[in-house]
Amino acid sequence: MSMPCTTRPVAVSNAFRGRYAELCVGGLFVLTCGVARIAAGQAPSTPSYPDHRRVMEWIDAAGTVHPVASPAAWQIRRGHVLAGMQQVMGDLPAPPTRGSLDVQVEKSEDLPALTRQTISFQAGPGDRIPAYLLIPKGKAPRSCPAMLCLHGTGGPRGRTAGLGPDYPRYALELAERGYVTIAPDYTLLGDNQTDPESLGYSSGTMKGVWSHIRAVDLLETIPEVDPRRIGAIGVSLGGHNSLFVGVFDERLRVVVTSSGFDSFRDYKDGDPTGWCQKRYMPRIETTYGKDPGRIPFDFPEVIAAIAPRAVYVHAPLEDDNFKVASARQCVDQARGVFRLLGVDDRLAISTPPGGHGFPIEERVKAYAFVDGMLTAEQPPSP
Repeated sequence: MSMPCTTRPVAVSNAFRGRYAELCVGGLFVLTCGVARIAAGQAPSTPSYPDHRRVMEWIDAAGTVHPVASPAAWQIRRGHVLAGMQQVMGDLPAPPTRGSLDVQVEKSEDLPALTRQTISFQAGPGDRIPAYLLIPKGKAPRSCPAMLCLHGTGGPRGRTAGLGPDYPRYALELAERGYVTIAPDYTLLGDNQTDPESLGYSSGTMKGVWSHIRAVDLLETIPEVDPRRIGAIGVSLGGHNSLFVGVFDERLRVVVTSSGFDSFRDYKDGDPTGWCQKRYMPRIETTYGKDPGRIPFDFPEVIAAIAPRAVYVHAPLEDDNFKVASARQCVDQARGVFRLLGVDDRLAISTPPGGHGFPIEERVKAYAFVDGMLTAEQPPSP
């Protein structure tokens, strides 16, 4: 059974286009269908930053350091952040690769408050992504917020949707709260075993970013979804991938990351080997020699690059994968940008007791934050 779906342009107000163009000083990056990308020919001239945690500075072509003292200055630095991320991850695919979503519905389950569909969709030629799509019942057109739900390495998509052993079931729980949710399998995990290199990607991370952008494209085709109110949430692997897609896809108005990051300089005491696998970013080893000081981006920049949209961080105190003190520092370093843009209340962090994971009491806090951002009359916008 197939469900015909086609992509459509993201509705972006003229006021937003004008403001965005004003802030894109130097033409470093452009906005296409809500997706930020580096303008052709700009990335090679991106300056080298000795410490990517110093977010409130930008460096010009002559190597002179300037303070980030205005929104326009931040947009220069933000362009450098996007360029640095793509130097490690590979380039974000160009718009012509979008094509038809060609959504296939394999199974539909009738639950008390929602319908849970087992689907797949096309991210690009020869590239199908398995996913669960959960749609609350009895909702009017364009009445529902929506969430992209990204799983960790320990629980492919079905577990976030309420299937299998106990796991953070945010795709199911958010759908029960009235959100349309989509939970795709990440590349080389679960049923998504397509090698990203065979499709021309330089990293599993960028393949994931593109798959997740396409999942947002799909959410926009669902009649119940209000395209102005879409966010992303994830734990562990999904925690940092929610941040990555949040940087590149400006349609995402709020991002929740749980147990998902610390600074590359602090990760495993400065040993980023875990980030070098095929499903992550091999160039951290092959190009940058696993030297955190040479990696051309870091998580304070990633968080800051989502502003003025909203970010909620859950960083448990006993996380044995990511250091909570480092996660706190990343948030503190990014906060200057949120303050500069007048949206300090859109960056929040919770650091409760507990290990690596996303327990129900912390999910409920995150849901309240998301509700505040996506159920308001005027959701956060760039």
